[in-house]
Amino acid sequence: MSVTDGVPGSGSVPPALLAAFTAYEAALAADDLDHLDDAFAPAADTLRGDAAGLLVGHDAISAFRSTRGGVPPRVIERIEHRELAPGVALLVSVSRYASGGTGLQTQVWQRDGETWRITAAHVTPRAQAFDRSVWRTVGDPLYQGAWDGPLAGLTVAVKDVFAVQGYRIGAGNPTFLQTARPERSMAPAVSDLLRGGASLRGIARTDEFAYSIAGDNAHYGTPPNGALPGALPGGSSSGPASAVATGQAEVGLATDTAGSVRVPASYQGLWGLRTTHGLVPRQGMLPLAQSFDTVGWLTRDGDTLQRVADWCLSYDGSESTESVYGESGHDLPWHLLVPTEVLDDVEPATRAAFEAFLAALAAHPEAPAVEQVPIGPLDDYLAPFRTVQGAEAWRNDGPWLREHPDAVGAAVADRFRAAAQVTADDESAAREALGPLAGRLERLTDDAVLLLPTVPGPAPMRTRDAAAVDAVRAATLRMTTPAAVAGLPALSVPLLTVPSLLGAAPVGVCVVSRRGTDIALVRLGRRLARLAADVPAPGGSPA
Repeated sequence: MSVTDGVPGSGSVPPALLAAFTAYEAALAADDLDHLDDAFAPAADTLRGDAAGLLVGHDAISAFRSTRGGVPPRVIERIEHRELAPGVALLVSVSRYASGGTGLQTQVWQRDGETWRITAAHVTPRAQAFDRSVWRTVGDPLYQGAWDGPLAGLTVAVKDVFAVQGYRIGAGNPTFLQTARPERSMAPAVSDLLRGGASLRGIARTDEFAYSIAGDNAHYGTPPNGALPGALPGGSSSGPASAVATGQAEVGLATDTAGSVRVPASYQGLWGLRTTHGLVPRQGMLPLAQSFDTVGWLTRDGDTLQRVADWCLSYDGSESTESVYGESGHDLPWHLLVPTEVLDDVEPATRAAFEAFLAALAAHPEAPAVEQVPIGPLDDYLAPFRTVQGAEAWRNDGPWLREHPDAVGAAVADRFRAAAQVTADDESAAREALGPLAGRLERLTDDAVLLLPTVPGPAPMRTRDAAAVDAVRAATLRMTTPAAVAGLPALSVPLLTVPSLLGAAPVGVCVVSRRGTDIALVRLGRRLARLAADVPAPGGSPA
């Protein structure tokens, strides 16, 4: 029996078109990628949109399809057909899911000889209470903050490594969640936001034990990328980043050990601040590697991040609660240093976009001084960093993992196996190697600010194999670990757009400054964003 037999409205659809629609629905249910690819017109202007965003071009749609999997069981309840022109038809169908809820599919079909194909489609999915790949638990709100204050009206997605009173820390692992005890108090990083007037929207997912930067989770699934459908969201602060990027929270409370704030910020077009190491209290925060772990925040805009930083850091010794433009003695220099080794390591499209950004800055009347400087081979930072991180991660989590050897996903298990092999001599030698590297960056940022692309390129597709993701991870960590090695504040600002197979993709620009200048760093990032917005595009209008 056909999925459209007896469906109201199906009788008005031309038989060949109805057959094409019916075959397409069957292919969706079976996740028949070859048929789904063939159902869409093989053109650069073919469209598909849904709540996650718009895909343009057959190649982008095909790439998205390969990441999605089949649709849940459903039946077609109704079809409406309108002829738009000879050989062009609009179909709108209502589907009801076996597990509850209805959805709406709107498609423009065009006849090519005897074959009907989709040239444009929009899917309205069934309503969901919440996305379990993004959230562990959620409320409206989960915790009410102060009724007034500088953060009033903001909602927060808390990464599942912070203590929230009455809830367990889950660390992205269901077995760990079951063995944990409910927290008796709030982590200071959480209570600071509540006292400022923000409310907790919920507890958001993390990569397991925060030991990844991809954003995938073997147990709960991969949160959506709010900027690039079909791409990885970035991690390990994947849940807070996706919640903010998709409009489910205004602030993500996160952690950054080796890029766990900066990477998802870059992948999803967000503002992301890694704070100075040790500046924000880490009590009530599950550690990964204490020598590098920091608290950070993710927001959709610089003004919101400034509100958070001003409130949470102004009494903690962070320099410059005033403007970065010259009104105070704690301003950051308007002097930017681009690490040569980073430019040599990024993907060609990212380098081209970054160099265009630098050229645009240079053309602005308020242009900063910009120069390239060497910081040393990036692997010199990454190798000892990984050794120390691994040693600390195993001390923190090794006892639990010995008791639950099969509880973690394959990729994270591999990292912990490597961490377990780090000897005391290995760790001691690595720490000795890190000292001069940190000193070098501290000297460079004493009277300047580092400026670099946040990551090598756009977010990878979800379907990339493990070896390809590992290669991206290594290339990314080469760029993100220097700031972690020196314990410096680092801010990712969404200033670049780079082509990818899935469409135009965001890539962040990262600024790194001396210790304790976090508030001023956000101000500097906002200034860069304003200057970039002022630059005339070809034709004379602002970019």
